Formats: sequence, C-alpha cells, structure tokens
Amino acid sequence: MREPDLPFTREEYAARLARTLAAMDAAGVELLVAADPSNMAWLTGYDGWSFYVPQGVLVPPAGEPVWWGRSQDEAGALRTVYMARDNVFAYPDHYVQTTERHPMEHLASVISERGFGRMRIGVEMDNYYYSAAAHAVLGRCLPDAEFVDATGLVNWERAVKSPRELDYMRTAGRIVTRMHERIEAIAEPGRRKNDIAAEILRVGIEGLPDAGGDYPAIMPLLPSGPDASAAHLTWTDEPLRAGEGTFFEIAGCYRRYHCPLCRTVFLGEPPARVRRAEATLLEAMEEGLGRARAGNTCGDVAGAFFDTLEKHGIRKDSRAGYPIGLSYPPDWGERTFSIRRSDQTELRAGMTIHFMTALWFDDWGLEVTESIVVGDGAPELLANVPRRLTVKP
Repeated sequence: MREPDLPFTREEYAARLARTLAAMDAAGVELLVAADPSNMAWLTGYDGWSFYVPQGVLVPPAGEPVWWGRSQDEAGALRTVYMARDNVFAYPDHYVQTTERHPMEHLASVISERGFGRMRIGVEMDNYYYSAAAHAVLGRCLPDAEFVDATGLVNWERAVKSPRELDYMRTAGRIVTRMHERIEAIAEPGRRKNDIAAEILRVGIEGLPDAGGDYPAIMPLLPSGPDASAAHLTWTDEPLRAGEGTFFEIAGCYRRYHCPLCRTVFLGEPPARVRRAEATLLEAMEEGLGRARAGNTCGDVAGAFFDTLEKHGIRKDSRAGYPIGLSYPPDWGERTFSIRRSDQTELRAGMTIHFMTALWFDDWGLEVTESIVVGDGAPELLANVPRRLTVKP
C-alpha cells in the first residue's frame, strides 16, 4: 500500500490531535467517537463519499486515532489516513442497511476489545451523521460505559485555521471568483436555469490551471423573482426572465475547503425598491466588516450590521454569518458560532466566516455576501467579485 496523499503534514495532524485531547480532558471525555465526516477528515485525513452509512474516528486517551467504517471503504481509509494499518477497522457488509443487526454493534466490540468499554465516551449527539438508533444500540452494547454529549468539541478546535488551511480557502476563493465571472457572462433571458447550474458546477470542478476543484457541500442555489424570497431553492428547467432578479449562492471548493459567495443578477432595470435595498445592504456590510477583527465579538459584528439595516427600515430575522472551512454535504458551515447579536464568541485571528448578509422579502430576495479571514485589522476577503447587484440590460 502506497503512502497516503495527505493534505497536511503529519506534524499538523499531531497538533490537531493534541488540541482535541486537551479539549476532551477539559470536558471530562476519555474516549471520543467523532461521526462528523468533516471532523474525521480534520483529525485523520480521511476523505470518501461514505457518510451515508455509520462511520467514525475514535480518539483514545493515548496513541493514534482509530478509523472505523464499512468494509467497502477500508481501502479508501488506507489510502487517505495517516494512521498505521492496525488502527483501521471495518465492519462486514452484512451490517449495512438491514434490520437484523446494526453497525454500532460492531463498533461496540471494537471499543470493548481495545479496553475502552468502561470509559466516559463522548459522542456527537446533535449531528447529522449520528442517528438516534446508532446511539441506542451503542448504549445497549456498552452498558458499563458512560455517554456524554461531545457535539461541537472537535468543531470548535477547527475554528482558527492553519496557514495551509487558509491557502486552501484562498484557492477556493479564486475558484468561486471564476464561477461568478462565468455566471455574469452567461445569465440572460431565455437561458434555462439547469443549464446555468450545470455550467456553475463545471467551472467549479474544473477549478484553476494549478488546482482542480472539488464538489461543494451544498448544490448551487439560484431562485428567481418571487422564488428568491425563499432561501434554499436549487434550480428548475425554467428559463431566466427579463425583469427578474436571481441570486446565486454557490461555493468554490478545494480539497474539501470551501469559500461560499453569493451575488444577485438582475435582468433589466431594477425597481427602485431593489436599488434602495442594495444601497442599504452594502452600507450595512461595510459597518459589519469594520467590526470583524480579532478581539471583537460575533455580537459586535452583528450589531453593526443589523443596526444599519434597521436605521433604513429593514429588518432581518436570521443570523448574518457562520464559520466555514472543511465540510461535507449537506452543509458548508462548521456549526459553532453565529453572527447574531446574542453570540458573544470572541473573534480570533485566523477564523474564517461567511458573512451571510442576504435579504429576503415577501416576493423577492437579494444576496450579496463575503467570505472573510479575521485578522488584527480589516478582514481579508477570500474572493474577488465586485460587491454589488449585477445588472444586465
């Protein structure tokens, strides 16, 4: 078996493991079961489309992490993780999607055989990839263990990015810049939205001459006209129409690191209400970005943004941003802090945020956003797309 093509050095993985162990110790967790594929990848390098079946990474009190997953994915683990062969475990395929047995029965045996069956075990209770059935079976098969909720434990350790992580995100930013340039070039009345979505994906996966693109954690969102009042619609085979605006919520992705970016294209002359909203949004973004620096809080950024909107009579009920980085479907957010007034998380240099400043009204929407790197001064913009409503006659 060849050496895995690791996206980071073994020293960086060792540092991540040390930080995770320290967080586990602070939380009173002796053994961690990380089922989130983003956390699995961050801890070990594992990269595979296998998150539709139970899988995970065990972080014991000492030694290397342990990869555990389906037998069909064992070869993928051996080709992507840094650990020794002895720390890769796979369950037979007769555990997959059957009512006769559950994969967690196999995981329980792995935990017991390694001497972890009486430990205080942390599991990611509020996570897409760890089901109620999985938790019930694991608890039944490990009656001497104590289970605690470790949701977000690894996610918080991912919040400040390393220099190489930032390089990957800058590459993703260059990719999403190309994607938006292509959208502006081809968006016109009569062009089917599915054809535009196909071109968005083609450009994103093609990437750059020096960096091929990866698949995004969220498919392109591009609702038009009244449909743009809804935040999360994808595409249809309907054509773009004159007199309507379409927002494009997309992300460039490189080695699983994302740079989301949203822009709105209006075909024809925008109504005055749209222009007023654009001016207000851009002003509020400037105010929010001005507070997005190390030492301030999420609430500081949110307050500056929302106060400016409200000064002009616009109210936004949803949060205005979230952390981004390494992600798998169905979400490119890291699920820790949020840009909302009540969140007092202190920003630190190296945090990366999608400043999600979209506005949705009763029968239309406007999305102009930025993905940023927090620093000691003004934040770094990860993409280079004009911050405005794009108008095409």
